[in-house]
Amino acid sequence: MACVLIFSRLVPFSHRLRGTSLCFLSLFLSFLCYCALFPGGAVMQKSGDPTPSCLLADGAKRRLQKSLSCLFPPDARRSSAADEAPHPQADPRRSAAARTGRENTPSPPMSHLKFGNKKLPNAIIVGVKKGGTRAVLEFIRIHPDVRAAGTETHFFDRNYDRGLEWYRGLMPRTLESQITMEKTPSYFVTKETPHRISAMSQETKLIVVVRDPVTRAISDYTQTLSKTPDLPSFQDLAFRNQSLGIVDVSWNAIRIGLYALHLENWLRYFPLAQIHFVSGERLITDPAGELARVQDFLGLKRIVTDKHFYFNRTKGFPCLKKPESSGSPRCLGKSKGRTHVQIDRDAIEQLRDFYRPYNIKFYEMVGHDFKWE
Repeated sequence: MACVLIFSRLVPFSHRLRGTSLCFLSLFLSFLCYCALFPGGAVMQKSGDPTPSCLLADGAKRRLQKSLSCLFPPDARRSSAADEAPHPQADPRRSAAARTGRENTPSPPMSHLKFGNKKLPNAIIVGVKKGGTRAVLEFIRIHPDVRAAGTETHFFDRNYDRGLEWYRGLMPRTLESQITMEKTPSYFVTKETPHRISAMSQETKLIVVVRDPVTRAISDYTQTLSKTPDLPSFQDLAFRNQSLGIVDVSWNAIRIGLYALHLENWLRYFPLAQIHFVSGERLITDPAGELARVQDFLGLKRIVTDKHFYFNRTKGFPCLKKPESSGSPRCLGKSKGRTHVQIDRDAIEQLRDFYRPYNIKFYEMVGHDFKWE
């Protein structure tokens, strides 16, 4: 009808036409408009065209169906046709089995989901061997804002040539608010390590766990002896000449205990305020107190408290109380807390005399109340 109105405006003699003529003219113009809007390519299917016809078989319904079947892409038409096609009667047993299968399909475990990013450590426990470093790491890592590498990486003393990206790959994933940590006790006595850590980040916080150097040396020897039964005696390794009291400082178990000498090397690259010292002795008698100071140093809220510890009389050091998700308390491994070998009392006194000037210098450097015999 719109076409007729347009025609009557454009053609001057259109007002002279009779009603019958006007009706036929209206039909003719309607046909022309239809052909213009729906060209033949969409109405008739070309021979050999693999695309399904846009028309239905029964002519009366062709035009009604065409607008839906031709306006959508082929994939959508196939999907729509599949949905509208009559389905055979479904087997109730098969449908029930399908529903049961979907319901019983387990969701992917949360452990497969990856949260956070791997970052270079904000804090490193750099020493010392047999001082209590494993205990500090296990105690502090129960804090929700701390994530730590599980094993000693030895990056800065043995694997430095592998590069920082290799080192980063060893770290756990952490959120932005969490601290990344690692522990390698040999760092403290490795000359190149302070410079290398400083090159990574001068903001790195350092933790050093120290204990009486004589007791530490005996513990070190005890551990080595358990792996090498034919090891020479402690006195043979500790002294060049025991009768003269000459100590062999080339033996690693003795050399580690020269804390003041090693610390001088670290203070060339880090200020003392960036190094926190943990007492290995107080870690046994007052683990909550030592962990409180560690948390303060790391800028953490004091969450690890005395309620997390109990003293294991068999091992002779504190253990973590049973976590809610575990069936037993968490104690350090069997290599921790082993009975030390018996050392001659005279040898012990000679070593105390040897270490005394180094200990005094260490006390003066760190300003803490470390007082060994």
